[in-house]
Amino acid sequence: MILLKNGRIIDPDSKLDMTGDLLIDKDRIVDIAEKIDIDESNVQVIDCSGCVIGPGLVDIHVHFRDPGFTYKEDIESGARCAAAGGVTSVILMANTKPCVDSIETLEYIKEKAKDQPVHIYTCANITKGMQGKELLDFDEFLKNGAVGFTDDGIPLLDEKIVKQAMQEAAKYDTVLSFHEEDPEYIENNGVNHGKASEHFRIGGSDRKAEIKMVERDLKLALETGARINIQHISAKETLDLIREAKKNCKGSQNIFAEATPHHIALTEEATIEYGTAAKMNPPLRTEADRQAIIEAIKDDTIDFIATDHAPHSAEEKNREITAAPSGILGLETSLPVIYDVLVRENQISWLKVFCKMSTNPARLYGINAGKLAKNAIADVVVFDEKNAKVYTETMSKSKNSPFLGKKFNGRIALTICSGKIVYSD
Repeated sequence: MILLKNGRIIDPDSKLDMTGDLLIDKDRIVDIAEKIDIDESNVQVIDCSGCVIGPGLVDIHVHFRDPGFTYKEDIESGARCAAAGGVTSVILMANTKPCVDSIETLEYIKEKAKDQPVHIYTCANITKGMQGKELLDFDEFLKNGAVGFTDDGIPLLDEKIVKQAMQEAAKYDTVLSFHEEDPEYIENNGVNHGKASEHFRIGGSDRKAEIKMVERDLKLALETGARINIQHISAKETLDLIREAKKNCKGSQNIFAEATPHHIALTEEATIEYGTAAKMNPPLRTEADRQAIIEAIKDDTIDFIATDHAPHSAEEKNREITAAPSGILGLETSLPVIYDVLVRENQISWLKVFCKMSTNPARLYGINAGKLAKNAIADVVVFDEKNAKVYTETMSKSKNSPFLGKKFNGRIALTICSGKIVYSD
């Protein structure tokens, strides 16, 4: 048994915010109270004074690069990153090599995920070979364990295919996640068309690339009733479109929006400062866009905060700006970044933070996670607000992060997954 004592316990599912104790036995939470009286002789007691105890994070947008790109990351190293970041459940994107468009690849991932320290789920692709031409058999992949569908990394350009995918998603009550970047408006992706592109003397990525595709897909989602997630939003105009579309949903909500910690914390100034380490798709944009994302978190236009954890090797990232791949690490720094920017700077409540990083993501995918309650699975993160930490080491095989070397005002103290301590600091 594990007894977490004297912590601030946060559970968005029940709106709980109290100082008290939480008791774990085997893989379950067995009690939550202001004070739990128990014979502590056979209990692992952990004093959580000055710490926040929340449901383990559920990250619905990660790349573990396995199969095919395991020199960047693999399922084992990715799982260790997740545990170190307080993330107890992850959903893998499907742009591996081969991509997840066969049951064989799906089974490979599921088998490797079995013995990892965190819960690992995976999406399958929307289209075969991520070619945007022919849909997968959604029913077959759902029956074999896929939790949703995405061609993340490549936008779906054919409106007819997108509508067919949404009709199938509505039929089988599953989730589609969309990477929204129209190449018509992109000359060099990963760098904002504006101050950053001028600095590097390249064309960059215009904000219209995101806005135009989101506009199309919101219209189709309202027509079909499909559940869709607009991934890694970067532009303020996109948020205006989503806010309006949510008002027009008939019946249950089916339009969802996701933001990343890096788009919440950074602007194109970071791309200029850090170069390829801060190159990602969609790119970091302006301070006005960053502030719009924060406001959209406050008013619940944004439903999820997910990392888009995207490892790349040092050799790849050390190329010139137009040749280096886009993407940064995110799992280990997501909660410290959010604590500094949203909780400390913007006075956003821990209830809202855990709602968007744990409870809401679990609900979208129907995962048994995202809450602290009696008899719930004991997936828990303990975040220390008292002690700062410099992010100097990573569990990842890669090191592509503009946050390396940065001092954060809090740290992940403990991660518990299914009642087992999988990380402690």
